[in-house]
Amino acid sequence: MEHRIEILTEKKLTGQRIIMSFANNKTYELWHGFMPRRKEIKNNIGTNLYSLQIYAPLFFDNFNPHKEFEKWAAVEVTDYNVIPPEMHTLTLPGGLYVVFNYIGAASEAAPAFQFILGTWLPNSEYILDNRPHFEILGEKYKNEDPASEEEIWIPIRRYEKK
Repeated sequence: MEHRIEILTEKKLTGQRIIMSFANNKTYELWHGFMPRRKEIKNNIGTNLYSLQIYAPLFFDNFNPHKEFEKWAAVEVTDYNVIPPEMHTLTLPGGLYVVFNYIGAASEAAPAFQFILGTWLPNSEYILDNRPHFEILGEKYKNEDPASEEEIWIPIRRYEKK
């Protein structure tokens, strides 16, 4: 998989969130609730959607599919002046990310993540950083279409030998 290293600037996001695990995946429920309401967000920047995950530190060490994390369906906004009811805000901190372009059905993405975290990362000069992971669902995103495209953003930092 092709990748690039990016320095992300801080972003303001507005959307909905849910607590879930990989074993109790509530992604459909989250997006099914968010999509009809996203037009209520009047100060969005662009049309990209953010599918974002906040994991506890060391979440992927001794991986357990029942461990819970926070998942977001969101859009980037200019400010937090007007927040629709039952929506939340999140400031996505800036920092270093590795970005992979994933092509395929959303439900078939697990091997891509396994490659990134299990093969690419251990063989790189980077380690995971404790910041949100996210996917940008842009114009070419078509959910379950095999030609669908999305960007996978994984927070990294240089590995420092001690």
